[in-house]
Amino acid sequence: MVWSADGAPIMGLTGGGGSERHVDYLLTSCASANEPQRVFYVEMACNGLFGNGSYQQHPQDRAIYYRLSAAELAAPNPEAWRLFHDMEVVGEMASRLPQDTPRYWQALTAANRMINLFEHSDASTVGPARAVATEFLSAQGGDSTHQVYAIGNCHIDTAWLWPFDETKRKAARSWATQINLMEDYPEYRFAASQAQQFEWLNENYPSLFRRIQDKAQTGRFIPIGGTWVEMDCNIPSGESLVRQFLLGQRFFKHHFGETCDVFWLPDTFGYSSQLPQIVRLAGAKYFFTQKLSWNNINTFPNTTFRWVGLDGSHILTHMAPSNTYGAQCRPGELIDSVKRHKDIAYSNESLYLFGNGDGGGGPLRPMLERMRRMQSVDGLPRVKQTHPREFYEHVEKTAKDLVSWKGELYFELHRGTYTSQSNNKLWNRRSEFLLRDTELLCTIAHIQSSSGGFQFKYPSSELTRLWKLVCLNQFHDVVPGSAINMVYRDSEKMYKDVFDSAEELRRQAVAAVYGTDA
Repeated sequence: MVWSADGAPIMGLTGGGGSERHVDYLLTSCASANEPQRVFYVEMACNGLFGNGSYQQHPQDRAIYYRLSAAELAAPNPEAWRLFHDMEVVGEMASRLPQDTPRYWQALTAANRMINLFEHSDASTVGPARAVATEFLSAQGGDSTHQVYAIGNCHIDTAWLWPFDETKRKAARSWATQINLMEDYPEYRFAASQAQQFEWLNENYPSLFRRIQDKAQTGRFIPIGGTWVEMDCNIPSGESLVRQFLLGQRFFKHHFGETCDVFWLPDTFGYSSQLPQIVRLAGAKYFFTQKLSWNNINTFPNTTFRWVGLDGSHILTHMAPSNTYGAQCRPGELIDSVKRHKDIAYSNESLYLFGNGDGGGGPLRPMLERMRRMQSVDGLPRVKQTHPREFYEHVEKTAKDLVSWKGELYFELHRGTYTSQSNNKLWNRRSEFLLRDTELLCTIAHIQSSSGGFQFKYPSSELTRLWKLVCLNQFHDVVPGSAINMVYRDSEKMYKDVFDSAEELRRQAVAAVYGTDA
């Protein structure tokens, strides 16, 4: 993380290799000969996006120290970088468009001309090569072209190959980066879920949280999902699923002025059949996921459909046909969004989630540059960056004869996770029963205290705190058993806190009603 001299988080950094690498920070967009002195602090660790080394071979809490050996100041050539991004788009269109279409040959011709015109040792050749790209990319598709609704995101696992405390830092790094990108890309929209991560941010990075609130007011930073965390949907009880929404929607309403109407759960290991009813009762009516595209036996037959629950409640559901929540803003992904859309006869539009995820990071500048070039170019779907709600509302108005899927959305992968970390699963269930009993007894004690000649104040704040801990540990990589050992050490401490506090509250309630601890 890059920090200002007065302690404000500015920009996240991500090490490692590959497309998620992000180790640059823009000091100024236009340097002069008399630049003022700038003081920054850089918080760093020798980690990639998924930790240090192989998580399958080594423990994750090794005490290893590293030394920063180099830091560089560079003045990039903006026009050369623009040509690079032009070539990324034109070149991939030439490799992915069908060869029996005129647009394929136009892309191939343009790419060849750009290569022939550009000479890396002569900066004056950048302009002519860019002119070829501009001419090619200026051709627009027709109104009947598939419409893609794009939204940036950085799905952050609340715990997985890292402990909860690292997630607090991941959220800050990732979201600070997105706030900065919005200054240079006014069309950019970014969505983030999980109220727990927002609460951590408010506690640990209050100035960044206020910046996010400001961006949320403009509709550019979009709190979404409505739940406390992106929870597992098979192990928790129905009451726990309700609490996920109760805690999440209350938080978003209090801090952002509105509840969420899109239930956002792209990455969990199956979806129980009672969810449509709970989602509707929680004030939402739309659902997004993409996890079933990972099925290893049966291909799920639908992309956009109505999911019907046990009681007949239904929610409009969409699974991104790009089959990922971490798209990289490349032409091939947009082409696949059309090819893989299983309901395109009924709805000629789809959602497209882009940005580095799981370990956070989110969209990077090169992704947004490519996205700008692909917004309305002939040969690709039309693309607009917007709130996911706009996609669902348009589907509701225009889609014809959408199919219905009744009952569970079963995920045919990761099934072995339900056989691991048995203690954690036991403690989850024990916590659910204990909190039910404690709330019931505390309610009785509170009601009777008004006429029974004794005082008992319902412990609302403490019970809410305990439910937050239980819901946190129902995250889809914690209670199923797919996280690293460090996570379960933290989880065990949280469950002990729940047991100790809830049992004491239960004892006090019994004593208040019956005059005894028995």
